[in-house]
Amino acid sequence: MSILIRFVVTAIAVAAAAYLVPGIEVGDNAAKAVILTAVILGIINAVIRPVLKLLSLPLILVTLGLFVLVVNAICFFLAAWVSRSIFDVQFEFDGIWPILLGAIVISIVSTVLNWILPDND
Repeated sequence: MSILIRFVVTAIAVAAAAYLVPGIEVGDNAAKAVILTAVILGIINAVIRPVLKLLSLPLILVTLGLFVLVVNAICFFLAAWVSRSIFDVQFEFDGIWPILLGAIVISIVSTVLNWILPDND
């Protein structure tokens, strides 16, 4: 059940980023784009994000953890790119700043919702 809660939290966070950040454009079928991007983001966070964090560990230490925001932005961009390329949904960015701000919004919303919702593990 915990994985379903985490998926819903990620989907809410992606929807909040798409709604709040100017420069992130979601097409006509926004629900499909948000759900697919949330699923792909969950897979990327489970598989690729730990490798990226390990490879960028010196930069994370030098910047006192701020480089984790860049790693989150890379994962968010990768999830949106995969959902655009494979599933043909419209999830577009107007530049690097919307990607970074979207990753920050996703991190904040996910953290707050994970604090609120119980974890049975």
